[in-house]
Amino acid sequence: MKKVFMCVSFMSLLFASFANAGDAELGKAASGLCAACHGADGNSVNPVWPKLAGQHEEYTTRQLSLFKSGERKATVMGGMVAGLSEEDMINLGTYFASQKSTIGSADENLLELGKALYQGGQTKMKIPACMSCHGVTGKGNPLSGYPVLAGQHAAYTEQRLNDYRAGEKIANDDDVNGKIMADVAEYLSDEEIKAVASYIQGLYSD
Repeated sequence: MKKVFMCVSFMSLLFASFANAGDAELGKAASGLCAACHGADGNSVNPVWPKLAGQHEEYTTRQLSLFKSGERKATVMGGMVAGLSEEDMINLGTYFASQKSTIGSADENLLELGKALYQGGQTKMKIPACMSCHGVTGKGNPLSGYPVLAGQHAAYTEQRLNDYRAGEKIANDDDVNGKIMADVAEYLSDEEIKAVASYIQGLYSD
């Protein structure tokens, strides 16, 4: 009886997961609004705009929701998402998750420091390794809300880390994950931020 209950529970969760999954084709149709900045496939050309290709569906959907509610402040994005429904945001998350991110490269002059921080953190300042949350190859963890970092533009990552260090609420900073990032960035120097951002740009998850 216990095995039957576990099986039914598992199937219920499975069907619920499918029921909540977005439609990539509908997401593609709605992505025209995003293409000017983020590229048609989610690979932005301008390095100050993040790549969305290959990002976890749940993460992208949540960020769009945060922009719409105003919890994540951004004048341009706030206007762009104003007309999106919850279904639109889920579909966009699904579409961009299905796209392949382009591969970047790291600055060789910053590679050693960036790798050391990403893989080992900084013991003296009690800064944890980036890979402890985002994985060795930067795939992140969708269940914990940790985004894919692999291949992300160094300029974008550097700016986000600077924002965290400055104490700006750039995302869900009242959540545990936001607090972790604020604590990590607080003690990073300009050089360390630049180095780890460059290293992340050179990571790729496949």
